[in-house]
Amino acid sequence: MSSPAAALDANPFLDPLRFRKGASDCVMVIFGASGDLTRRKLLPALYNLARDRRLSAGFAVAGVARRPIGDEDFRAKMKAAVSEFSDSGPLDESVWDGFSQGLYYVQGDFDDPAAYTRLAERLRQISQARHGSGNVLFYLSTQPSYYASIVKNLGASGLAGPDHSGWRRIVIEKPFGHDLASARQLNGVIHSVFDENEVYRIDHYLGKETVQNILAFRFANGIFEPLWNRRYIRQVQITAAESIGVEGRGAFYEEVGALRDMVQTHLLQVLATVAMEPPARFDASSSRDEKAKVLGSIRPLTHDEVLIEAVAGQYGPSRVGGRGLPGYRQEPGVRPDSQTETYAAVTFFIDNWRWAGVPFYLRTGKRMPKRVTEIVIQYSPAPHRLFPDSDAATEPNVLVLRIQPEEGISLKFHSKEPGAGMRLRGVSMDFNYGSSFGGRSPSAYETLLLDAIDGDPTLYTRQDMVEASWAAVQPLLDVWKNENHDFPNYPAGTWGPAEADRMLERRGHRWRNG
Repeated sequence: MSSPAAALDANPFLDPLRFRKGASDCVMVIFGASGDLTRRKLLPALYNLARDRRLSAGFAVAGVARRPIGDEDFRAKMKAAVSEFSDSGPLDESVWDGFSQGLYYVQGDFDDPAAYTRLAERLRQISQARHGSGNVLFYLSTQPSYYASIVKNLGASGLAGPDHSGWRRIVIEKPFGHDLASARQLNGVIHSVFDENEVYRIDHYLGKETVQNILAFRFANGIFEPLWNRRYIRQVQITAAESIGVEGRGAFYEEVGALRDMVQTHLLQVLATVAMEPPARFDASSSRDEKAKVLGSIRPLTHDEVLIEAVAGQYGPSRVGGRGLPGYRQEPGVRPDSQTETYAAVTFFIDNWRWAGVPFYLRTGKRMPKRVTEIVIQYSPAPHRLFPDSDAATEPNVLVLRIQPEEGISLKFHSKEPGAGMRLRGVSMDFNYGSSFGGRSPSAYETLLLDAIDGDPTLYTRQDMVEASWAAVQPLLDVWKNENHDFPNYPAGTWGPAEADRMLERRGHRWRNG
C-alpha cells in the first residue's frame, strides 16, 4: 500500500511547499464523530492536510459517538463524507488509503464514564500502533449541552491533566455559553481540568483568508493604517447575509437565534480584527491582548438604546423567482408563534481614542437575497466640493473587504470621465484571491486545526475575549427576552426589516446591499 507522501511525490500537480507549516504528531479525539460538522468540515479538512503533506506520519483520529459501529464502518462513512465535501478535487485513493489507516472509532455515551475508560485504552493502542508521542487534541463537536460533562469526564478519567508524556489540548466549538453568566460558568468547569493555554475556542471566521488578511492589509501597508481612525472613517459595516433558511435545523435554531449564533461570535471577532490597535509583535499573546481591549471598549447599550440601536427580525413566507419560500414559523421544529430572531442588526460604538464617535453597524440574517459576508469601510468625504457639477463627487470612498463567497478587496474612488469638462465617475480597484494567487486556498478549518495541533492560539478566542463579547450583546438579550416582537417583519428573499434601514438613516447612512 502506497503512503500519502509517496502518492504526493508522484503527483506533479501538487506542490508540497505551497503550504509551509506542517503539524506535530498527535491523536485527534473528535467527540461527536457522527455529526454534520465532522462530516462536512473536520474530516475533509484533515484529508486535505494529508493530501498536501502537512500531517505527521503518526497522526491519527479517534472518533467518539453513540452509534455502535466499528473502525471499518467509520472509515467508509468518512470516505463518503470526504468524497462529497472536500474542495480539493476528486478523492485521491492512494492518499486516502494511507490517511484512513489512522482513523479509529470508539462507541460510547458522552455522559458514561465507561466510555472514557474505553477511549483511554484505544489511545494506548493507537500510540503503540503508530509510534505516537502521547500528544492528544480533544475536539468537542457535540451539542453545547455536553461540553461540561465531557470536560469533567476527561478530568475524572485522567485523560486530561498534567500527568502525561505528551501535551493535552481541547478545541471547543461555538456557542461558548448561552449568555455571559453561563459562559463564565463553563469557563470555570473547563479551567478545573485544563489550563487556559490548553483551551482553543474555535471561531472558523478567524481562519478565513480575508479576515487574516485584514492584519496584513493594515499593518504591512503604510498607506492605509494612518487613515484607519475616526478622523478619516465615517462608518463601518459588517454584514453576514445568508440566502438559505434554517435548513431543517429549526429545533436547534429555536434555542440559539441570530444574535447568539452570529453576532456574539463571528461578527464581534471580525469587529475586533478591524478595530484593534497594532500589537507590539505578531504573536498570540500580543494580538489577542489588543482584540480583548477593543471588545472591552464597546459601549454597553442601555435599555432605551437597545430599542433604537438594535433590530430583531424574522423572515416570513414569500415568493422569489416563481418559487414559494416558507417563513421561519413554517419550518420544521419551529413553534408557530416563535419569537426567535433570524435577523439581528446592532449599532456599536467603541469608546477609545481611535474610534470615538464612529458607528460600527453589524447585521446578519437568513433568507436574504444573496449569500455575502463583507466589511465596508466608508471614508469621510473630501472637505471641499471642488467639482460641483458632478454628482459622483458626493459619493463616499469605500473600501470593501469580501470574506465570502469570493474573497478579495475592493477600493472605490472617483475618476474623471473621458471627454470635455470635469465630470467624475466612481471606479473600483479590485483584488481577488483566486486570480491573484491561483490554486486552492486552505479552508478555515485546515488553518485552525493545524494551529491547534502546532500549539498556536493566535486565531483562537481567549476567555476574556469571549466574556467581553457576551457583555456587548447581553443588553440585547435582556431586552429582547421580554419583548413581544411583531414577527415576521421581513419577507424571505429581502434585505431585512425596514427598522434596520431606519437605524442607519437617523445618522444619514444606508446599508450597502450586495
